[in-house]
Amino acid sequence: MPRYIVVEGPIGVGKTSLAKRLAHSFNYETLLEKAEENPFLDRFYHNPRQHALATQLFFLFQRAQQLQQLRQNDLFEPVRVADFLIEKDRLFAKLNLDVDEYRLYENVYDHLTIDAPKPDLVIYLQAPVEILLQRIHKRGIASEQMISEEYLANLVNIYTEFFHYFEKSTLLVVNSTDVNFVRSDEDYELLLRHIRGMRTGTRNYFNPRPSLL
Repeated sequence: MPRYIVVEGPIGVGKTSLAKRLAHSFNYETLLEKAEENPFLDRFYHNPRQHALATQLFFLFQRAQQLQQLRQNDLFEPVRVADFLIEKDRLFAKLNLDVDEYRLYENVYDHLTIDAPKPDLVIYLQAPVEILLQRIHKRGIASEQMISEEYLANLVNIYTEFFHYFEKSTLLVVNSTDVNFVRSDEDYELLLRHIRGMRTGTRNYFNPRPSLL
């Protein structure tokens, strides 16, 4: 099994829930985003133009610190499942910042020491915009209800482009439209069998059968 797994994808796709279940199955530690600690995030959802830069810089510093701690504490190479790649920070920055703000963001990014460990496996969860909207609405986080269909569509597009060219790690692209890896043991076991059968350094696509749930 890969020793460092990252689950990625747009808002509402279920990456954190899957990361937690994989960690439980393999007895791995988790490295999770802490969006609730970002004091600017609610303000960003209400007024993206005004609060985008502060929101993005907070996430950048937070993620860089998490990865730096991971490096410092990695004396015995513990196994982990994470729900973010540091590269995703630039995706959101490109989407949310204007030209001058992005130039400032890039300057800050370039001066940070980000020694991110390379994942053995990246699982990229995909779902269409309408499914993401349904899941966001269902989980009921108040600030997220402000997210527009247009914003999600743009986010899906930049994720699709990013992973089209992604070659840094073994990649598994998963169509999560009709499956539930948390509530359906059958769906989850199908995914586990696929992961166990993958070869290192490959790009795989997993389009499981529709869930009955």
